Amino acid sequence: MKLQDVILKAMARKLTWIEAAEITGMSVRNMQRKRQAYIDYGYNGLFDKRRGKISYHRVPMATAERVLALYRDKYPDFNVRHFQEKLKESEDIWLSYSWVKQALQGAGLVARKKKRGPHRRRRPRRPLPGMLLHIDGSKHRWFQDDRYYDLLVILDDATSRIYYAQLVEEESTRTVMTALREVIEREGLFCALYSDRASHFFLTPKAGEAVDKSRLTQVGRALKELGVQMIPAYSPQARGRDAGGATHCHRARTAARKLTFTTIRCHCVLIAVLLALSQTICFRRYQRLAKSRPRSRPNSRTSPPHSSSCL
Repeated sequence: MKLQDVILKAMARKLTWIEAAEITGMSVRNMQRKRQAYIDYGYNGLFDKRRGKISYHRVPMATAERVLALYRDKYPDFNVRHFQEKLKESEDIWLSYSWVKQALQGAGLVARKKKRGPHRRRRPRRPLPGMLLHIDGSKHRWFQDDRYYDLLVILDDATSRIYYAQLVEEESTRTVMTALREVIEREGLFCALYSDRASHFFLTPKAGEAVDKSRLTQVGRALKELGVQMIPAYSPQARGRDAGGATHCHRARTAARKLTFTTIRCHCVLIAVLLALSQTICFRRYQRLAKSRPRSRPNSRTSPPHSSSCL
């Protein structure tokens, strides 16, 4: 039944206004407004006056075309979030993330992601800095040529602060030991180290099985003498805290593409970009998490072990 028919029956007293409101799903007050509009303007008063008008929030077509052209010609390898931030910083175009994402996906410039699988509960962060550090390497063509380098990164689990970031030819025992030594000399001793099951961290007798913690590598022996616990990762989801580090790596890689030099100067600029992103993004997130945590009195049962030896 149309709205006009309901109002006519109510005015003919075949329905009460309360019944008319229930049929149309309106409140009685709103139904009275519709009645008065029908009396004053007839059928035209029942239609929404915004019909046929352009929304004030509609993005101009010229702006939309410029955004698509910028992504296609200037920022083709940026993700949506990074591109939306670049529009504000460099192009002075202020658009929401949702609009940019829908526009890029509608134009076919960004692929639509598959529906997420079952939710996997994330491990909560450690309460104090220095209790757990993550170490990982990211291999890419950082200088936009045929040379591959590993970006070796050590970050904190509690704050996501990056303590070490260096481009090396290959992630190995020597480069890992150098990174750990620099972090310990500058920041102090930490409690535990979370890493993948690479051969310089752990010995895995058979692929896919548990590591053999009784047969230590050189890195394992050194950390054991320092009293640092080594924790292996058995699934990609278990190392979810490194997702933030992967984001920084992607942004640093896209920033390096804009550079016109491929010498050691590019290396220094690349690391500076990475550390700046870590400081501005991760510390803000840590501050929000710290404010949201409930305050409780420390005691011997809830205090973490070896907390006195942390950073």
